[in-house]
Amino acid sequence: MGHYISHNLPPKPTWSFDQIPDLTGQVIIVTGSNTGIGKVVAEQLLKHNAKVYIAVRSQEKAEAAIEELKEKTGKEAIFLKLDLSDLTTIRQTVEEFLQMETKLHVLINNAGLSSPPIDQLTAQGFDMQFGVNTLGPFYFTKLLLPILKSTAETTPNKQVRVVNVSSYGHHFFPKLDFNTFKDSPARRKMRKIVLYGQSKTGNILFSNELAKRYGEKGIVSISLHPGSVRSELGRHGPALVIGFLYWALFYPVELGGLGPLYAATAPECSEYNGKYLTAWARYDPKEPNPKVRDPDLAKELWKYMEEQVKDY
Repeated sequence: MGHYISHNLPPKPTWSFDQIPDLTGQVIIVTGSNTGIGKVVAEQLLKHNAKVYIAVRSQEKAEAAIEELKEKTGKEAIFLKLDLSDLTTIRQTVEEFLQMETKLHVLINNAGLSSPPIDQLTAQGFDMQFGVNTLGPFYFTKLLLPILKSTAETTPNKQVRVVNVSSYGHHFFPKLDFNTFKDSPARRKMRKIVLYGQSKTGNILFSNELAKRYGEKGIVSISLHPGSVRSELGRHGPALVIGFLYWALFYPVELGGLGPLYAATAPECSEYNGKYLTAWARYDPKEPNPKVRDPDLAKELWKYMEEQVKDY
C-alpha cells in the first residue's frame, strides 16, 4: 500500500509548465491529444511555440480540440489521422506526415485505452489494449525512425526524443504472456485490468529497447507514469467505481501533463535515455518494477512486434 501511495498520492511537483523552454522551430507529434493528458500536453507545447500535430482517429474530435486550443493559446495545432487499432492505416499516416514535414523533434506516444469490453479486438485480431497501447505505437514509432534520426543529426545537441506514456498499472502484470496478445482462451481468462497492465509493461520494455538500439543515433527514449488523473481513460469502467476513484484518489488532469512535458522538453532529460519517470515528473531509481527491466524480455517483445507489422 505504501508503494501505491507514494506513486499515486505523491508529494507536490517540483517542476512546472513555466520551466518549459521556448520551442520555436520544433515539430512535435502528440498521439491521443484531443482529450485528457494529451490535450494538456498539446496546449502547453503550443503556448511555448512548438508546431504540434494532434494524431488521433476522429477528425471531428480533433477539430473541436484544435479550435479550443486555438482559443486558449492563439496557436493552431494540425490534425494527423492516426488509428492505432488498424496496422494497415499507420503507414499512410506516416506518409502523410512526411509530405508535410522534413523534421520531427519529439514524438509523444500518449494515446491509450483501459479495460474495454473483452470482445473488442483490433482490425488484425489483437487484444485491443495490447494493439492500441503497445503494438500500434511501436509500429508508428518504427516508421518514424528515419525522420527522427535525420532530425537528430541536424539539431545542436544531436538529439530528438520519444516519450512513451506507460502507467503505474504495469505493476498489475509486470511480465508478458505472448499467448494473450491475440484472442485466445488464455486471454479470455485474464481480467481486463491485467491486460491493461501487460500493455503498459509493453510500453516500458519497448521504450527501453528503443533506447538501447537507437541511443547512439541521437534518439532519447523515456517512459513514464503520468500520475492518477481525471481523464477519459476510465470511460469503459463501472461508472460508480470510476466516479468514486476520481473524487477520492485522482488528481486534476493538468498534473498528468507534467511528466510527458518534462520528458519531452527539459534539458536535463537529455541524460534520461532508457529511464522511467513516475508521477509529477519525478525520477525514482526504484521504478519501474524490477521484472520490467529484463533486457532479454524487451528484445523478445521487439522481435515479436517486428514480425507482426512486417507485412503492413
